[in-house]
Amino acid sequence: MQSKRIRSFADLDTIAPHATHVLTLFSGGLDSSYVLKELADRRCRVTALLVDVGEGACHADLRAIADRFGAALEIVDAREEFVGSFVLPAIRAQAKYLGIYPISSSLSRPLLTQVATRVAQRLGCDTLIHTANQSQNSLRRLNGAICQLGFKGWYGSPYEFSAMSREEKIQSLRSAGLQRFQARGISGDANVWVREFESGSLDNPEAFWIPDSLFEWTAPADTAFSDDVSITFDRGAPVALNGESMGALQLIACLNRQAGSFGIGRYCGLEHLDQGEKVLEVREAPAATLLMDAYRHLETASLDYEVLREKSHQEQLWVREAVEGRWFGSMRESAEQFIAATACHVGGEVRYKLRAGAADVCAIRARAPLYLKDRDAWEKSVARERSRTRLSEPLQPVPQTEAA
Repeated sequence: MQSKRIRSFADLDTIAPHATHVLTLFSGGLDSSYVLKELADRRCRVTALLVDVGEGACHADLRAIADRFGAALEIVDAREEFVGSFVLPAIRAQAKYLGIYPISSSLSRPLLTQVATRVAQRLGCDTLIHTANQSQNSLRRLNGAICQLGFKGWYGSPYEFSAMSREEKIQSLRSAGLQRFQARGISGDANVWVREFESGSLDNPEAFWIPDSLFEWTAPADTAFSDDVSITFDRGAPVALNGESMGALQLIACLNRQAGSFGIGRYCGLEHLDQGEKVLEVREAPAATLLMDAYRHLETASLDYEVLREKSHQEQLWVREAVEGRWFGSMRESAEQFIAATACHVGGEVRYKLRAGAADVCAIRARAPLYLKDRDAWEKSVARERSRTRLSEPLQPVPQTEAA
């Protein structure tokens, strides 16, 4: 049986005469732009698809690159879908990689694939290409999602087996008349939830440096923000910030700016590749930091301890399946059902006082709390009630044993 996987540019040579319409995921970055050039060289009919999850790409630049290589451009605004179907479940699942930092591409990649397969079906595309390489976990996440969604055509990344340096791709695009790319070492990926960076000066975990210019949300702000923050949840979803009702997408954007202005939400950690190697990643995620923290406080206030213990197991399963590229598998979906059932009971407000690099909890107000608000009064009440029970069951004397 002929393989449907695309793993190299030689594979593009093989399928180009037979592919009727190629859909390629397109960000406007170097890797996806170079793929457009390679497909144009092979005279493929191409649609370049940007799935907008909040990375802030310039649409005019995207159109100029697509036009340069004769590709149609399609842009799908998926920010609301990303937050509603991927970020909110991640908040409820406390989705952090090994408990260190909020996961990000594990959430966006299944959505990119989901949108891409819908567009491919609508356009009649028989080939679906992305641009992940061997050192990116997106390779298995995108390929895994494509398989789980049942795409029947050719799919994959030509960079899997065709490794090229950034400089080689830049020079090739310059020769084709595209001058916009520079020899930038650090690679980035962004959405409304997390901005993450890797490679370049971050390559060696034993000796790396982080340029301040990488950070946007957690950079010093021109505007002074209040150091008081309140986050309100209802049935497991954030519904208000600082007393103002708003949708989750707007709330995340506002909280990124406010909490980020205090330098809250910077992370650094190692992530494994599929064969066990580790790569260093740096992230900023101020809204994610506070939203997951607030949710944990409210669910701890609202749920029975044994339910919380079991939920912690389901969280680990949920995160593992998402990270390993099995978002659409039955294991994550089963864990999601348990977590979603507990979320129905989570509501209330958490207040913070912000300071440089930290957020101190000032108040936890659950809608249906299990916590005590007056411990002395509780002690007296419980002592009276339990003593009545004891009086109805008088203490029995200890039987005397016969002396030896």
